[in-house]
Amino acid sequence: MGNRLSKIATRTGDNGSTGLGDGSRTSKDSARIHAMGDVDELNSNIGLLLCEAMPDALRDELVAIQHDLFDLGGEICIPGYQLIKEEHVLRLDDLLAKYNADLPALSEFILPAGSRAASLAHVCRTVCRRAERSIVALANAETIHEHPRQYVNRLSDLLFVLSRVLNRFAGGSDVLWRHDRTRG
Repeated sequence: MGNRLSKIATRTGDNGSTGLGDGSRTSKDSARIHAMGDVDELNSNIGLLLCEAMPDALRDELVAIQHDLFDLGGEICIPGYQLIKEEHVLRLDDLLAKYNADLPALSEFILPAGSRAASLAHVCRTVCRRAERSIVALANAETIHEHPRQYVNRLSDLLFVLSRVLNRFAGGSDVLWRHDRTRG
C-alpha cells in the first residue's frame, strides 16, 4: 500500500464518476458513494471529538472505532467485500453496556447540549444516523452484508450514551428537554 496515494489529483473524476476499490467506476451521486461519504464524514467528526478532554480508555475506544469506520468505508468501496463482522457489532454492544451501566435512567428526553465534548458526540450521533440511512438506501439498491448497517445502528446508540458520559466527565449532567416550558 506504500505508493497507492502517490498521485492525489488524477482528474479521472472530472466527468462525475469515481473509482471503486474493485477497479470499477460509478457515478459520484450513487448510493454507494453517498454511504462512503457519510461514513467518512462520521469518522472525521469523531476525529474532531477526539480533540476534546476525555477519559483515556474512552479515547482508545473511539480510536478503535475510527479504524472500524475506515474498514467500513473500505467494505462499501469494494462491492461484495466484507470487513465489518459480527464481532465488531458485539464489541459496540459491550461498550454500550459498560458506559450505560453507571448512568441514571432517563425520565425525559435530553437536548444535544452540555459540554463541548458532549455536544460534539451528539453531532457524531446525528451524522452516524445519516450514514445509517445511506447504508440502508445502498442495501435497498444493491446487495451488501448486514453487519455494516448493524454497526452504525449500534454506534449511534453508543454515541448518545457517550454524550451523557462526557457531560459527567466535564462536571455537568444531561440537559433535559423541558416539555412544560411556557408556551406563547
